Parts: sequence; C-alpha cells; structure tokens
Amino acid sequence: MNYTFLIFENAQGFALRTDPDEKKRTAYWTAWPAYVQALRNAGVFVDGAGLEPPHTATTLRPQRDQQQVQDGPYADTKEQLGGFFIIDVPDLDSALEWAARIPAAPGSVIEVRPNLVPPAAEIARRTPVEQAGAQP
Repeated sequence: MNYTFLIFENAQGFALRTDPDEKKRTAYWTAWPAYVQALRNAGVFVDGAGLEPPHTATTLRPQRDQQQVQDGPYADTKEQLGGFFIIDVPDLDSALEWAARIPAAPGSVIEVRPNLVPPAAEIARRTPVEQAGAQP
C-alpha cells in the first residue's frame, strides 16, 4: 500500500536550507540523500520532492462562478509544507517507522496518510468471483 509523508517545516526549518552558517546548512542538506538512499535500498521508495519555501506558493480556490487565486500559502499556521515522499509498504506501522526516520528540522510535523485507491483500480484487483459481486 502506498503512503504519503507530508513534511511540514516551521520557519526555522526552512531557514536551515540557506543558513549563513555553512555547518548548519550542510548538516541539513546532507541528511536527506542518506534517507532517500535508505528508502531506495529497502525497495519502498515511490516518489518524493522538496518544495520551495512557502512565499513562492500560489493558492487556487476553485468556485462555481469565479476562481480565487492568492499569492502565498493558504494555511495560516506556523508550519508549511516543505516536501513529501510516497512509499510502498505493507501497513501503517511500517509507514510510521519510515516517517520517524525523516531527518526533518526540529519542530517539524510529519503527516502520514494512506494514498487513495481509485474505485476502478480496487475492483480490478479483486478476484473474478469478487468482481462478479461488485456494484458498477
């Protein structure tokens, strides 16, 4: 089953990416490739990416009569989405074990969420006997 890790960093976490102190900046950036390599070595890596800082975001709110677009992130919180990973593991416990190893900055929050399986894909995975009983 695929799980997505949403990595929410606070302002201090984002600041480490460009910290003038080379030691802090290097510590931040060198931890990530090792984590990605561990995911690859375990055969669970599906996809992932870091995101640019929140001030580069544009938020779209689709509405029936007119779409609203605003510069910047939508959420008014101390943490902003900094990146994501998608992994393929057997269960939530395995996903949580991998999430706990993410080298995010102190104060970060990692949301672990199962990926939605579209209904057609779910039906296609069923055995022929199970498919015969599926509602269209």
